[in-house]
Amino acid sequence: MARRCELTGVGPATGNNVSHAKNRTRRRFLPNLCNVTLHSDKLERSFKMRISASALRTIDHVGGFDVFLAKANDDQLSANAQKIKRDLVKASA
Repeated sequence: MARRCELTGVGPATGNNVSHAKNRTRRRFLPNLCNVTLHSDKLERSFKMRISASALRTIDHVGGFDVFLAKANDDQLSANAQKIKRDLVKASA
C-alpha cells in the first residue's frame, strides 16, 4: 500500500537529519495518513479511504466530502476517488 493520500496526492518528502556537529544524513518525512470512512450526502453511501490528517481538516473546512471532490483536481485524486467524483457528477446531473 502506497504512502500517499487518496484525495490530495501528498506523499513522502525527503530532507536531512542535522546533528549538533552539522553532519547531514538523508531522511524521509512521511505524511500523517488516517484510515477514515467518509459519507457522501448526494450518493447516500460511505467510502473507506486512506487520507492525510490535513485533507480531513480541509474536508471539514470546505463543507463536506461532496464539495471537496467537486473542487478537487483529477490529477491529484486516486483512481478510486476519481470514480467517486464521476458518480457524483452523474448524480447531480
